[in-house]
Amino acid sequence: MGVLKLEDVHYTYDDYKHWEGDWELIDGIAVSMAPALMRKHQSLATKVIRQLDEQLDNCKICEALGEVDYKVCDDTVVRPDVVLVCNEQNDTYLTKVPEIVVEIISKSTAPRDEKYKFELYEKELVKYYIIVYPDGLVAKVYKNENAKFIKQGDFTTEKYNFENTTCKVELDFEKVFRRYR
Repeated sequence: MGVLKLEDVHYTYDDYKHWEGDWELIDGIAVSMAPALMRKHQSLATKVIRQLDEQLDNCKICEALGEVDYKVCDDTVVRPDVVLVCNEQNDTYLTKVPEIVVEIISKSTAPRDEKYKFELYEKELVKYYIIVYPDGLVAKVYKNENAKFIKQGDFTTEKYNFENTTCKVELDFEKVFRRYR
């Protein structure tokens, strides 16, 4: 009997849905999520969700959600901090590609959010990817053009209009970061 190696284990969504605790599943590998999120992290996510949600009052097909599973495929399930999703019919997890994904960086998730998830969301054709840096009070906004994320800028006090979303929305980053200035 051989020794079981980590690379020999390949999990699927059927395994994932029975796990306790907070996990993501990336290319069949179980990835433990950080312990309970810091208050600042949760506050920033709430401010983004609230702004998006308020603009969706007249849009019945899109919604802003936080901490929801996005099942990319059978062996990849991620849980973005905030998403804008449209025309989603599944109540268990997201099956549609989110139009906007927001990840709020922590020291433990930075490499995964900046590299792996960046490439994953780019490949899945997420229209906009926003990486929020709580310590620097800055958000980097990327727009997907021809299957490549193009940086739109670093935002601290500016507004950004998401023109390529099903329901037009914008984020006022001055309001997102105001409490922490």
